[in-house]
Amino acid sequence: MAEDTVILSHGRLLTRFAALGPYLRQKKSSPDTYFFDCLSACVNAKKAPESREFWGWWLELSAREGGFDYNYWFGKFDDKGNWQEETVPAKSSDEVVATLESFFTKIRGFVEGDLQLTVTPAGNLAHPKLGEDA
Repeated sequence: MAEDTVILSHGRLLTRFAALGPYLRQKKSSPDTYFFDCLSACVNAKKAPESREFWGWWLELSAREGGFDYNYWFGKFDDKGNWQEETVPAKSSDEVVATLESFFTKIRGFVEGDLQLTVTPAGNLAHPKLGEDA
């Protein structure tokens, strides 16, 4: 690790990750893996609020020596509160991708800038690397 690397406890990391926006799910996070998600687009706004489903993404940061590996998925957040990996319809796709890219810029800026650690794609990443032009 670099000499100027900032080491934060799990609790302090949770606090700092939560400050990046409404993406962190503390109850699904542990000292080894941090869970983030975003409900980007409502599937059917005509349904009662408690029955609504959303298109969006979820991302996990897994701690490793010197930084974090990330993996992410796209899909539907169902009315039972579970993520289902699915292809996001074209009409919602741009919005979903834009919120993921915006969040990734924030998380990478914090980890690489403030903590002086790296953020790299997980070995099993099935989607394009984030933060790079296609």
